[in-house]
Amino acid sequence: MSQPSNPTFSQSAATGVDHRNTLPSPPQGPSDVIGRVEQTLTEVEHACRAIGDERNSAFGLSVIIPVFNERQTLPKILDRIDEVMPEGTQTVVVDDASTDGTAQWLAALPSRADRTILLRGRNHGKGSAVRMGMRHSRGEIVAIQDADTEYDPIDLLDVIAPIQQGEAEVVYGSRYLEQSDDPSLFHRLGNWALTAISNCMTGQRLTDMETCHKAFRGELVRSIRIKECRFGFEPEITGKIAERGIAIAEVPTGYLYRSYEEGKKITWKDGIAALACMWRYRNAGWLWRAVAGAGRVLTRLPSLARNKVA
Repeated sequence: MSQPSNPTFSQSAATGVDHRNTLPSPPQGPSDVIGRVEQTLTEVEHACRAIGDERNSAFGLSVIIPVFNERQTLPKILDRIDEVMPEGTQTVVVDDASTDGTAQWLAALPSRADRTILLRGRNHGKGSAVRMGMRHSRGEIVAIQDADTEYDPIDLLDVIAPIQQGEAEVVYGSRYLEQSDDPSLFHRLGNWALTAISNCMTGQRLTDMETCHKAFRGELVRSIRIKECRFGFEPEITGKIAERGIAIAEVPTGYLYRSYEEGKKITWKDGIAALACMWRYRNAGWLWRAVAGAGRVLTRLPSLARNKVA
């Protein structure tokens, strides 16, 4: 951006004081100078307090939405959040350098006190976007919602309920606690394997570690340092929650599967990376849990085979 041609205004921009159309002040005594200094310090103190109050104003719930190339579905998700979420919900949308017009659409939205929009210049991955969203969250509860339509935001109300009632600090919405609508056998088996291995590494008893719908007590999750940038966020946060001795509760959540042709992004490569993350964030006692878990699987194989034949 070009600099203003007026030299007086350029100096004002640098100092933060506008000197245009002002006359020279008469000589001032020491008391006048002290008075002005005290007045300036008071104004600065009030401004800092106002900024602090704005930053510290808490919401009951913060919903983080990581986004990458979801121009068609994101508007539906934001409308749905406005429709079903309680009053006092903060929405934090983090666009991870979308190339399909999502960022431009977000930039054109009118400003709202309960909505924070963060636009990134480079793509870093879902975990990195969630991490940024957590830094900007101010809710007593922090939940995660994908920008596609696989998960309905209304199901987040069931996920956050145990935290609101003081029954849990962390809750995952499981797609497999009840009858699943996931038509992909490959996807179901892959998720089962990753969740089973994660349980061995962490000591949790989950049915769906890779679920999008996760909710946390705000102070807790903001105190956890997240390192993984892509889908490794899921096993990392699970391992670090377990490391603190916190049991993760589960409630059923809905799921509407979409294919890769429809925009699904996670691949088998992310599954391999997840295994590495599970090893990296494993907890003490993992070997004994792995042996016990393998024993349970071997015990169940005959019944699973009979059911398959039947």
